[in-house]
Amino acid sequence: MSVLDTLDKPAIPTYSLLQNSSIGSSMIEVREASANCGVFKLDPAFLIPHRKDYYLFVLVKQGNNRHWIDFMPYTLKPDTFYFTVPHQVHLKEHAGQMEGLMASFTDEFLQLEENRMLKQLPIIQNQNSGHELLLTAHDMNFIEDVMRKMLAEFNADGTWRNQMLTSWLRVLVIYLSRLYTEQFGEGCLTQSYCLLKSFQALIGEHYTTQHDVAAYAEKLNITPGHLTEVVKQQSGKTAIIHIHERLIVEAKRRLLHTELSVKQIADELGFEDAAYFNRFFKRIANTTPVSYREQIREMYS
Repeated sequence: MSVLDTLDKPAIPTYSLLQNSSIGSSMIEVREASANCGVFKLDPAFLIPHRKDYYLFVLVKQGNNRHWIDFMPYTLKPDTFYFTVPHQVHLKEHAGQMEGLMASFTDEFLQLEENRMLKQLPIIQNQNSGHELLLTAHDMNFIEDVMRKMLAEFNADGTWRNQMLTSWLRVLVIYLSRLYTEQFGEGCLTQSYCLLKSFQALIGEHYTTQHDVAAYAEKLNITPGHLTEVVKQQSGKTAIIHIHERLIVEAKRRLLHTELSVKQIADELGFEDAAYFNRFFKRIANTTPVSYREQIREMYS
């Protein structure tokens, strides 16, 4: 199936953990896909471009499904760990059989006072935009053991169930962050770095309505000059470039995955008119939105 065959909806839907939960409202869900459990049944809605508003961790023991995360194609490999963060665009080619374990959790879980330190860990921050971790036999055994303990708690209705799930998820996130650091490099968790991540998180929340640095500096209770200085020192890019890059990524997502017109995309992203959006896109991406759509669809067809 071609990516283009899925373009039958004008906008990219977002699915919440609650929509997929088998037990109702939950900040953590754990599931298994195996021959003993039968073929894992994927919601057909996942076969069109979509977003998830939750974190997804997947330990793949067997399987070779092909899927995309934003603009990057992946073919699942055995003995590999896959992870995604909220609001990226996902697309699966088919709902084939897979053997493995899946853990999903919401940003609300990370906002709880006792879990906030997890928000700063490398696997959650994902500075390098990675999506897969290669595992040794030891890693496989450790991660599978932890996730099976989580699965047992999730399927039981025991005393302090949520506390046990939370404890095991903390162990999993910390262990995976060690692997992330080994495979992608060391991060630096300074106060300035945390300011950069807070700025980036705010962009994720407000990019459709706020396009200038001063608005974000006000939300962070600092001056625009200080914000620009810290962001440039921590990332090598100015604050306005971060804002513009997020707008370009979101524009490209819509150009590839929807049939929205350029004017409709400009409206969704908070531009006053399509002509200005065209000039902005061409300046940053070195091509027009229409040309980009033609090129990217030819690549994925």
